[in-house]
Amino acid sequence: MTSSPPVTQMALPLIWPEPENDGDFIVSDANNIAVEQLRLWQKWPVKSALLTGMRKSGRSLLGRLFVARTGGELIDNAERRSEEFIFHAWNRAERLKRPLLVIADQPPPLWKIRLPDLRSRMIASPHLVIKAPDDSLIAALIERRLGRRGLPVSTEILEWVTPRIEHNYIAVLDWIDKLDQAALKRRGPITLNMVRAIMAGEEIPDEERRGRKI
Repeated sequence: MTSSPPVTQMALPLIWPEPENDGDFIVSDANNIAVEQLRLWQKWPVKSALLTGMRKSGRSLLGRLFVARTGGELIDNAERRSEEFIFHAWNRAERLKRPLLVIADQPPPLWKIRLPDLRSRMIASPHLVIKAPDDSLIAALIERRLGRRGLPVSTEILEWVTPRIEHNYIAVLDWIDKLDQAALKRRGPITLNMVRAIMAGEEIPDEERRGRKI
């Protein structure tokens, strides 16, 4: 496992109000710049910003946390929203001096905005980016999500998995679900042999199926 700075957890009761059922937002090198830019929203050149990142990257959760803290407005999945609606929201944010966070898959010009006035406004807005997950964030996601399901994961397993798994949020979450299902079927702890088999797309060894830890 490549060395990287340890991840930290946003102390939500102290920094952000915690929304219902969302839990903590894990901060790592993949998203710490975006988090810091949100904290400094009063220094934005305009009152709106664009947040982009892979799906399942925590971008919507981060947006909700930002709105809960600032009382601002959130427009998620912006590509699927009316451009007129976003345009008026941008102008309203300027008029009321209240922040607007727009979340999209890509910034313009990759986000094909047809309305010229909206396109120019989004280009003028700060662009915040959540990057692909680094090793430390992947390890933290695996440990937390499986831990919440009552499935502790050893450091040995995390160190084996993180350099080998696809560094994509959806791929990581899908892999966690597969491991969860395998552990439920065998009714035993997660082992390295089980992890290796799932990673290779192979059948779980018979010893694992019988629940003997290897």
